[in-house]
Amino acid sequence: MMPTFASHLDALGQWRADTDARLAALARFAREHDLLDDASAEWFEAMRHRLSGEKLMVAFVAEFSRGKSELINAIFFSDKGRRMMPASAGRTTMCPVELGYDAQDPVGLSLLPIDTRLEAASLAEYRRQNAAWTWIDLDLSDSDGMATALAEVMRTRLVSKDEAAALGFWDEQRPEDNPPVQADGRIEVPVWRHARINLPHPLLKRGLVVLDTPGLNAIGTEPELTLGLLPQAHATVFILGADTGVTKSDLSIWRDHLSGPALARYVALNKIDTLIDPLSSAAEVQQTIVRQCDSVAQTLEIPVTHVFPISARQALAARLSGDAAGLAESRLEDFELALSEGLLPRRRENLADAATQGAGQFQHQLTRRFGEMRRLYADQLAELRGLRGKSAGKVQMMLQRVQMEANEFEQCTARLQAMRTVHARMLKEALQDLSAERLRREVEALQQVLGGSWLPLGARKAFIELCVRLRALVELAQQRSDEIHSMLVASYAKLNAEFGFSLVADAPLDVRRYTEDLNLIERNYVQYLGLSQAFRLAQPGFQEQFRRMLVSRLRVVFETVSNDIELWSKTSSAQVDSQLRERRRNFKRRYESLDRIQSAASDLDSRLQDVQAQDERVMQLQTRLNTLVDELLVQARETPLATSDSSMGMMSGELGLPGSTSRSDQHA
Repeated sequence: MMPTFASHLDALGQWRADTDARLAALARFAREHDLLDDASAEWFEAMRHRLSGEKLMVAFVAEFSRGKSELINAIFFSDKGRRMMPASAGRTTMCPVELGYDAQDPVGLSLLPIDTRLEAASLAEYRRQNAAWTWIDLDLSDSDGMATALAEVMRTRLVSKDEAAALGFWDEQRPEDNPPVQADGRIEVPVWRHARINLPHPLLKRGLVVLDTPGLNAIGTEPELTLGLLPQAHATVFILGADTGVTKSDLSIWRDHLSGPALARYVALNKIDTLIDPLSSAAEVQQTIVRQCDSVAQTLEIPVTHVFPISARQALAARLSGDAAGLAESRLEDFELALSEGLLPRRRENLADAATQGAGQFQHQLTRRFGEMRRLYADQLAELRGLRGKSAGKVQMMLQRVQMEANEFEQCTARLQAMRTVHARMLKEALQDLSAERLRREVEALQQVLGGSWLPLGARKAFIELCVRLRALVELAQQRSDEIHSMLVASYAKLNAEFGFSLVADAPLDVRRYTEDLNLIERNYVQYLGLSQAFRLAQPGFQEQFRRMLVSRLRVVFETVSNDIELWSKTSSAQVDSQLRERRRNFKRRYESLDRIQSAASDLDSRLQDVQAQDERVMQLQTRLNTLVDELLVQARETPLATSDSSMGMMSGELGLPGSTSRSDQHA
């Protein structure tokens, strides 16, 4: 069997762990030898957090009865020996379900009651309120019990039309989207609004988050799902039925929620096994599948290479029974390969680029520092060697000269303070337009348009104008960052010339790349401000949810830009403190050496040996630094290799399932 998405993701997780270990070794080396300044320490902490804690979200979206849950079972949970996510005819998953793992939380299922939609608090706010959720323990040793517990996401209840409307499931203005009315006039609605499963599955421990979304009616009525989770997913998998193709409700989901750009988009044309006809040849069935793929691609306006015919049910059965031929017939492996190759390499490359660029800058920074230290040692050695055979009076003159040089050097502190004052002022100006207060004022202009009308026809224009202003703020931050860089270049040149520093300004920062994040937010949100979505925007609570989610996403972008500018500024100026500290140490060492030589002439050779030993130590540190950085670069550039069978054995072993054997047990 070929490697699965699970094994590819596991290989990426191992790569992240190995890269993090190399990064930790580099940070430990710097800390042990007092080479780690505050700015570098912040970068190491942030980079290691990205490697170990950054999540990868894959969203599965489909109308009811498209085999979505079965596909999730086949890709992620076939090692469990049975179905885990509810998968049967008709409606199964009735609320959005997140599958992930946080080691700080217990293993179990958290369920948020549907009645919370009647409150003003957002889903993000409820995430911080444990008391609002219903908790169900999950016993990892009991697969049947886990499956029974997870079936809770299927629960529904019957309510009146008025209650259904209040909950967002009934709209007289959009009858085509309303659920069926029961014989007694009541409406079936989900019991739960949102579900979170915290499970120590190896893939989830590697940072994967699986988002299982219900059908159109539930998607359209949960603003934070459509405005928050789906746009943030790194990949979306849209599941269609091979026997039905693109239905009207399928097309509504695609156009309203998925047609915007994402890191990766895939369409799974499921249930191809239903197209098998005993009266048709295999070639004729294949032609039917090809026609369906072409039709889907044309309807959704995507390349046909993004449409994958599969049979999730057949794939799950084949994996449970070890049937390689059946798995090949299901065509799931082709889809998993495309999902892996389209998503995981780009994630690895982004992390590798960030790690190698940061480590390279740190290496360059320390190399400059080592060079300055060796230059000072060379000057001290020349000074000490020049004292051979000299009188005590000569040594006294040298002491006076060192003291005079130290006093002259201390005059640089006034110049440094002036530079720091200017730097702090310029940094404050660069950050002031990226603050939460400035962002709030900008969004208020849009809110005035949204809040003033039941059918806010000017909302789309106001939102586009908002995005233009926000991009202008990022551009202004870039210009001010460039001005800081120019100021540092000029100041460092003067300090080097007048006081013998060897300061070099870091490369200028590029924050313009974050305008693409703003562009993505604009494309994802602008669709909710057109005429087709005007009725939904007018629903009670939707506008407020829209505003909250928009501000939340924009704040992330602006805080990231601010953090980048602050960290870059700290890193650029940190070398001043390190060189200032090293120069003062050098003056102190020179003075102490001369003073001891004046007291005992025999100390000259001893001091020469000490300085030579210190110089050799710096050379050893430089060699060790280069070795650690080279090892990190090799590891970061390494391509993770996935195997066809390691993932299954590892999964069952790590989860401790009945009848499974862990790797340690096998070796024992």
